[in-house]
Amino acid sequence: MFDRRILTDELAGIRDDHAPDALVFDTQRDFETLPPSVGENLIAVVEGVDPLSYDESWIPDEAPETLSRLASESFTVGAPGDGGVCWTQQTTPPAVFVKPRLAGSPDGFVRFLIAEALVEIGLDCSEHFLGFFGDTYPDFVDVVPLSPSGAYQLAAALHTAHIGLRTRDVFADWTEAYPDLHAEWVDAGERLEPRLGGLSRDVAVGGTDFADAAELACSAVKHDVELPTPFDTLDTAAYREHGPAFAAQWAEKTLEALADT
Repeated sequence: MFDRRILTDELAGIRDDHAPDALVFDTQRDFETLPPSVGENLIAVVEGVDPLSYDESWIPDEAPETLSRLASESFTVGAPGDGGVCWTQQTTPPAVFVKPRLAGSPDGFVRFLIAEALVEIGLDCSEHFLGFFGDTYPDFVDVVPLSPSGAYQLAAALHTAHIGLRTRDVFADWTEAYPDLHAEWVDAGERLEPRLGGLSRDVAVGGTDFADAAELACSAVKHDVELPTPFDTLDTAAYREHGPAFAAQWAEKTLEALADT
């Protein structure tokens, strides 16, 4: 299930800089949340496993099943929406997983995703938005007039944006030390820009679901691009400093404003 990927050149340097003990694995099959039975196989390729669990009181009624798994004692890695690369610090050493769904993707893009995961490990980011919101997540759901799945998607997007505020400066500083990875970061941002251009209007006229729009816009925070309104308000020092409280207030006021238009 897990094949060790040997890192060389710039990726090896990124690991040395940010997560020197981390291991990177190619997984033999795709997953959203790694089943506990498969997770047990991970013990054979790492030194130890310390499952992370969250307080059950953080899980609102009717929340998606994924959140309930996180509050259990079972070893749970990954979540819907994680994409082709995910990581965990529930193992010793930390582990990065590259999924088969990336087969056929440009090698440089895959290398950037691995580098991004190593940076996030080094910054000690929360693995899941539930760790970011903590006991405030039920309050977030209460003020967001969305379905449980919509609130989940929006919370995940806002968590992504908060991480992006922390990682962006790291990526921007790669110009000389890691020029190839820096070029991949720039290219990924440039590819996002056309999709961001009409996003505000699409949301305003109901052409794009708000949670879907948030997912796209929040993924762009880690890049040097101009965010459309109302998501540009997230690209601030205030959000970086106040995190979950700012996210809840922003979501409440933004959705109220959209409802009034």
